[in-house]
Amino acid sequence: MAEELELKVIVFALGEEEYGVEVDKVQTIERMTPLTRVPKTPDFIKGVINLRGVVVPVIDLRGRFQLPEAEYTDSTRIIIVQVNDIQVGLIVDSANDVIDVSSDKIEAAPEVVGGIRAKYLRGVAKLDNGKLLIMLNLDQVLNKDEIIQLEKIEE
Repeated sequence: MAEELELKVIVFALGEEEYGVEVDKVQTIERMTPLTRVPKTPDFIKGVINLRGVVVPVIDLRGRFQLPEAEYTDSTRIIIVQVNDIQVGLIVDSANDVIDVSSDKIEAAPEVVGGIRAKYLRGVAKLDNGKLLIMLNLDQVLNKDEIIQLEKIEE
């Protein structure tokens, strides 16, 4: 019998959908702050912020997932995550909660969920309240070429 693992997951929203990312990949959650634009980067890379002396590239997950843009509000947050040894900020509509998700409740992602290709998704978790939580695969949210670009920003 496979051992059930409880994952601590930060729940955040993009539009009407709720997404999850494992707490151990999240460094901090920040309020929206002015960004410094960086030329010659993909549109979804919104710029960089100075986070306690560290230059952190920031991407807009709506842009990354080709969702319609939305105005930033008081609820907008930047989730700072660690992806392949670099810190990256993810702009989300809101960061709502930390929950426990049992690993046996996570199923493989269908090819497309809410217009987002499956490669960006780790799976879909069925929560006890009947809701579905889309689990992100952070390693795929940024591909290797984009990570190389972001590493150059940090230098």
